[in-house]
Amino acid sequence: MKAIAAVDNNFAIGRGNELLFRLKGDLAHFKAATLGGIVIMGRKTLESMPGGRPLPGRHTLVLSRTMEKGLWVRSKNGKNWLFGVFHAPEELLDFLDLPLDGPCADDERSIFVCGGEQVYRLMLPYCSELILTEVDAESEGADAHFPDVRGSGDWALAQRGEEMQEDGIRYRINRYERR
Repeated sequence: MKAIAAVDNNFAIGRGNELLFRLKGDLAHFKAATLGGIVIMGRKTLESMPGGRPLPGRHTLVLSRTMEKGLWVRSKNGKNWLFGVFHAPEELLDFLDLPLDGPCADDERSIFVCGGEQVYRLMLPYCSELILTEVDAESEGADAHFPDVRGSGDWALAQRGEEMQEDGIRYRINRYERR
């Protein structure tokens, strides 16, 4: 399982249930990485999606204490996509048939934790990889943060992306592996 996020220099990820950055290169990378796979998110992240609906072309699993728990199949363009709501990480991991006692590595499925802050904090112990778009900026008024993994000793930079720039904003898409 992987966590994927765009973070600023302070590991901020959002403000007012909105992304801090809308960088075309990062959004294209997110789409390419997650398309056809499984995305795990919280209720607020789901509500921030266009129309408050799951992203197309992905199985969507939501961690929420307030939404109705269950599994549904939605059909789009002749394909079936799963939509599920779980009240606890253990329920979600059990559904995915993943271990409850640590990182979930070597799974052939593309499973991505994609926000928000509470879901990252709950699911990070089960991730074996982080894909972080690291934006060289500091966002004022940010109210959501990715866990700051710098100096934790749990993560090592495995691949440093090339520096990119859009609208005067510099960023890299870096990959970390659990030590």
